[in-house]
Amino acid sequence: MKFYATAIALLASVMSSQAAPQEPAETTLWQVLVSGGPVMYPLAGLSILALMLIVAYTFSMRRGSVVSGRYMQAAEALIRKKDYLGLLSLSSRHGQAIAGVMERSMNFLTQNSNASLAEAREIAQAEGVRLAGLWNQRISYLADIGSIAPMLGLFGTVLGMIKSFSVVASDIAASRPMMLADGVAEALVTTAAGLMIGIPVMAAYAFFRGRVQSMVSDLEAASTILMAQLGAGQSDSSKN
Repeated sequence: MKFYATAIALLASVMSSQAAPQEPAETTLWQVLVSGGPVMYPLAGLSILALMLIVAYTFSMRRGSVVSGRYMQAAEALIRKKDYLGLLSLSSRHGQAIAGVMERSMNFLTQNSNASLAEAREIAQAEGVRLAGLWNQRISYLADIGSIAPMLGLFGTVLGMIKSFSVVASDIAASRPMMLADGVAEALVTTAAGLMIGIPVMAAYAFFRGRVQSMVSDLEAASTILMAQLGAGQSDSSKN
């Protein structure tokens, strides 16, 4: 009887240990990223590059880099005095976009005594178009990253599905479930990573595209004002 009691107690302990649920192991973020496979490395590079571009554009693309009230007041005062050499010197010392436009125009007028105001306006317009194209080209890098990242995620998805199907076709039945799970995880993680990079980057591109349009409008307005005052000054001098 004692033997049977001991056997029953041992069997009960074994059954209770098998029935007890095991706590799942915690998965860290690094393990999730590693499960994405080799495609995660270019995705990580794109995310770092996008972050660097966003930070750089935040500080460089602002209204103060296009026009400032201090420059406009000084330029208007020099135009009223008809001091075009002084305006050229003032423009060369400032880094705003409007200063670069006026520097090109004043440089053309001072070097060509027979140049007309219409030709100077064409120089200013050409410089403004060049700057607008440069700004749009800069932010287009964000659009490129926003398009490439989901495509890389899709490529990782294809690689993960290929890995999963190759496991299904294999004869290694023992390791098949684990290898199949690895392929599915790689497919899902790369897709999610590509979308997580592409969506915020495209949102940032839309934001900076609106800022560039505002900068172009400010540049056009400021250059129009200065060129109009310059034309008014030349008309007064021709009448006298």
